[in-house]
Amino acid sequence: MRRLRTYLVASIIVVIAAVGATILSGNAPVLGLDLQGGISVTYAPVGKFKSSSLDETLNIINNRVNTFGVAEPNISRQGNDIIVELPGVKDRAKALRLVGRTAQLRFRSVIANVPASTAVSAGKTTTTTLNPAAKQALQQAIASCDSTQIGAALQSGADLPTTTLENDKTGACVILPIRNSKQRLLLGPVTPPATLGLPAGLTGSDVSSASSSFAQGQGYAVSMSLKSGGLAKFNKLASQSFGQTAPRNEVAIALDGLVYSAPAFQAASFSGAVQITGNFTPSEASDLATVINYGALPVQLREINTQDVSPTLGNDQLNAGIAAGLIGLLLVALYMIAYYRLLGLVVILGLGVSAALLYSLVSGLGPSLHLALTLSGVTGIIVSVGITVDSYVVYFERLKDEVKTGRTVRSSVDRGFARSWRTILAADLVSLIGAGALWVLAIGSVKGFALFLGLSTLIDLVVSYFFMHPLVSLLARRTNLVRLPGIGIAAGLDAPTVTS
Repeated sequence: MRRLRTYLVASIIVVIAAVGATILSGNAPVLGLDLQGGISVTYAPVGKFKSSSLDETLNIINNRVNTFGVAEPNISRQGNDIIVELPGVKDRAKALRLVGRTAQLRFRSVIANVPASTAVSAGKTTTTTLNPAAKQALQQAIASCDSTQIGAALQSGADLPTTTLENDKTGACVILPIRNSKQRLLLGPVTPPATLGLPAGLTGSDVSSASSSFAQGQGYAVSMSLKSGGLAKFNKLASQSFGQTAPRNEVAIALDGLVYSAPAFQAASFSGAVQITGNFTPSEASDLATVINYGALPVQLREINTQDVSPTLGNDQLNAGIAAGLIGLLLVALYMIAYYRLLGLVVILGLGVSAALLYSLVSGLGPSLHLALTLSGVTGIIVSVGITVDSYVVYFERLKDEVKTGRTVRSSVDRGFARSWRTILAADLVSLIGAGALWVLAIGSVKGFALFLGLSTLIDLVVSYFFMHPLVSLLARRTNLVRLPGIGIAAGLDAPTVTS
């Protein structure tokens, strides 16, 4: 009995702590496209492509949509098509314009290091402490690569704005962040005016191939082969950069507004494959090689379908789903109380515990595990209510069978649960297997249904073992609750003469 009491108290403490932490942290479930509105775009590849290139395209698009401040983007493949869902996106025109743009790998000369900005956030330009006239002059200096003005701004501590993707012009200097770092670099134009005296940068089309390997004495490195025209451009860049003081002796490898690496030139010219080293880990070297290869083999995307879901429609769907769930719960609660009397309250309390745990779990893990609540997920939760109630019905009906053999309620609760638990476990495992199969094999919204059905079923198993059984056991030990006329446990088990 002490063990059951411990289970019950511990489960209540866990629920209160989970809900309290959720409220204090301000977390809430992340809503999917169909519940908060947004856009869904389908792209199809054009021309020849490799499956690995499509996979890399998903990663590139995922990096892009993060700049929109989208809480829970969903980028997936359906065959060769790429589906991009952006729930709650505010600037829809910008999203459509940038998401489908073909990524272009670029090699650019490095002009200066730019201090990390406390005002920088993904996809947003920073603000400066300068007056409007000074800011305009600074922007013009960046666009024209005026190193004197830019140097003065850096020395004065001015906050230089990070260049956004749509403002990255091939004939202007740019300020781009280094991937996985707060540091930024001022880079030369891809096609600089002759007056600047800067060498023209390369693009991914100048690269033949790239691969990562272990170099003796240097660790993991990336070997890059260039086409004949690309090698000439690279040597011109090397001749003007080699021997310069850092960071002007570096070349930035940039893709989609991010600098993936900025190695320093170790020679003024190259005759064969170019080796890039830099204390890389195996995964870092592999990632850089993939990025360079992808730049050499870009995938052209063609927009074939766009669905615009208004926030009003998403809100209506959410309200309708919540209303359906509440009506269903009310009907279930009334039926359970009418049929099982006091034990019906156990069902209601158990559903409340399950709901609190699910809400806390989805709210806490949503941002970190990309767990979004969609309309199909709401459907999965509503369906799971029936599975949860079935667990209580199985247990209570087994109690009926036990007391009808002449046993007391107190002696029946543990024996009845031991036998009903096997049935509950088997039934929930069937639901889990079905949900798992749907998750693995299905695509789109069906995955949301499977995910939330599976989560709810797992929570049902936990609540049944640590809350339902201990609570019923404690109630069964109180004679006044068992024999309460009309609504007691005995009445709910259809055994009015049974003893406690």
